[in-house]
Amino acid sequence: MQTKPFRIGTRGSPLALAQAAETRARLMAAHDLPEEMFEIVILSTTGDRIVDRPLSEIGGKGLFTLELEEQLMSGELDFAVHSSKDMPTVLPDGLCLSAYLPREDIRDALIGRTAASLTALPDGATVGTASLRRQALVRRIRPDIQVTIFRGSVGTRLRKLDEGHVDATLLAFAGLKRLAREEVVTELLDPADFPPAPAQGAICIESRTGDSRVADFLDAINDRPTYDAVSCERAFLGALDGSCRTPIAGYALCEGDHLRFSGLILTPDGRQEYAVELEGPRSEAESLGRQAGETVRAAAGPGFFETWS
Repeated sequence: MQTKPFRIGTRGSPLALAQAAETRARLMAAHDLPEEMFEIVILSTTGDRIVDRPLSEIGGKGLFTLELEEQLMSGELDFAVHSSKDMPTVLPDGLCLSAYLPREDIRDALIGRTAASLTALPDGATVGTASLRRQALVRRIRPDIQVTIFRGSVGTRLRKLDEGHVDATLLAFAGLKRLAREEVVTELLDPADFPPAPAQGAICIESRTGDSRVADFLDAINDRPTYDAVSCERAFLGALDGSCRTPIAGYALCEGDHLRFSGLILTPDGRQEYAVELEGPRSEAESLGRQAGETVRAAAGPGFFETWS
C-alpha cells in the first residue's frame, strides 16, 4: 500500500496546473484518497523558458517534456501530466503514455479584437499564432492576412491581443474551457474547415514502462475512447514523421466499436494540401492511423515535405 504521496510532474503554466489538478481530482475520486496523498511537482521546461522563437527553430515538441521525462526516468516522479498535442510521437525508452482523461472540445477558437470572425477580419489584418498548422489554415482561408509568431501562456497571448499587437489570435477551445475563459471566444471554428492538431483537447499521463503499480493506479481514470482516438492520431503523425515543423491536422472519432479518422497535410502557405479519410474497427486504431499517414504521404509524393521542411 502506498504510504507516501504520489508525485505528479507538470509544467507551471496556469493551464498545465489546471490539468494536473483535474488529474489529481479524478484519481482521488477513483481511489477514495485524500488530497495529501498527491504532491504536484512543478518543473520549468526549455519550451517554457524560450518564448521569442517558433518551436520549429529551437528543437520541437520535446522541449515541453524533456525535464519532466528526466525526472520520471530517475524515479523522482511517479507520473507526469501533459497536453497530448505537446507530446513527440517517439517517447524516450522506458516511458509510455498510460492513460488519457476524457477528451475536451477539439475545436480551435478565434479571439478577435477588430472583428469577431476569421472571414470578417479586415484586409491585411494580423493574426498571432505560433502553430504552423493554424498559420497554414488561416492562409488557406484568407491569403491576405498577415500571420505573426505568438508564443507564451494563454494569459500572455490574450494580454498581447488586448494591447493591440495583433487583430486576432487562435487558441485551443479546450484550454480556454479548462481555464474558465470561454467568454473571450468570438468564433469557434468548424473542424471540417479548420481541423485540429492531432491529440488536441486531450490530457495524457506519462509513466515508466513496466511499472505495473502505477499503471494499474492510472488505469482507473483512463478514458478508452480518448485513448483509442489519440492513439490513431499519434500513429498518423508518426507515419508522417510529424512535428511542429509540419502543418498537419487530424482527428479521430469513436462511435461504439467503430472509428473514423480525417487527416490533412498542407504547405505553410496553405496553397497545397492532401487529405485522407479512413474508418475501421477501434481495435485497429493505431494501424488505421499509420495507414492514413502512409496514404497521404504517398499521395503528396516525396518532394512535398522536402521543399519546405
